Amino acid sequence: MKPETTQAAESLAGSVAAARSVSVVIPVYNSEKSLPSLMERLEAALLQLGIPYEAVLVDDGSRDGSWDSIRAIARNRPWVTGIQLMRNYGQHNALLCGIRRTTHETIITMDDDLQNPPEEIGKLLARLDQGFDVVYGAPLREQHGFLRDVASRITKIALQSAMGAETARNISAFRAFRAPLRAAFQEYHGPHPSIDVLLTWGTARFAVERVRHEPRLLGASNYTVAKLIAHAFNMMTGFSALPLEFASLLGFGFTLLGLILLVYVIGRYLIQGAVVPGFAFLASVVIIFSGVQLLTLGIMGEYLARMHFRMMERPTYAVRITTGEAPPSCQT
Repeated sequence: MKPETTQAAESLAGSVAAARSVSVVIPVYNSEKSLPSLMERLEAALLQLGIPYEAVLVDDGSRDGSWDSIRAIARNRPWVTGIQLMRNYGQHNALLCGIRRTTHETIITMDDDLQNPPEEIGKLLARLDQGFDVVYGAPLREQHGFLRDVASRITKIALQSAMGAETARNISAFRAFRAPLRAAFQEYHGPHPSIDVLLTWGTARFAVERVRHEPRLLGASNYTVAKLIAHAFNMMTGFSALPLEFASLLGFGFTLLGLILLVYVIGRYLIQGAVVPGFAFLASVVIIFSGVQLLTLGIMGEYLARMHFRMMERPTYAVRITTGEAPPSCQT
């Protein structure tokens, strides 16, 4: 009788056989210390799957020695490709660059901080083989602080409005999807991409698999609360009309309130022969209605600003150098 570990490994390899080949995309930012350990664990996990694999490491303008570390890793591991961007464009921009560089049939994305255990990749691939196109590795228990968890929930609510899918509540940076989905957003060139929203352009077959989420051992998260909230706002205004719908409902509601106040003032005059007294009442009404108008104008202005930036054709990313020959599709 074989040991349980050997049986588990064979079962895992068999369950992901349909994946045939895997590309792992990792955006890197100031992770010089964690990269060697990450790549050792990733290589062991991919070898266990028994299928062809590659890894694409995208240096998103790191300020430490991350690029030197990536070059050293690529020299010792031919299956690793490193890409250095001109500056820091953002996690999703770097992901989009790496995704366009992949060559295999299934794409895995994960963070560079070892909070997404490479050993859990097999679970995502096995779930993907059940007929889904995208599988998120949702953590059993998140290892973040209170404020970060709150900001993360706000971001997921914003994503749900943009994606129009209940799965958005369980999204994570640890995801697996089929490579043909790239065709749905191959021509996207906006400055503020969201990989999760772009995936909904190609499929509605999403699934969630619960995986381990390990505490961060080295450094601090680069995704601050402010960045998460800004990302949520970018998604809501960049991929959804929800803020405009909110502005319309707000305008309708306060118009109705104004009509009710008008009926009240006229009714009081006809019944009691007196107008409504009080400067405070009048000032409050004017301030409220003016605030609503400014809020609505601000929302419309945000959409106009995004149209302006699109017309400027700001690049999603620009590549400085790669450890190999980069295809033209990566020079966006």
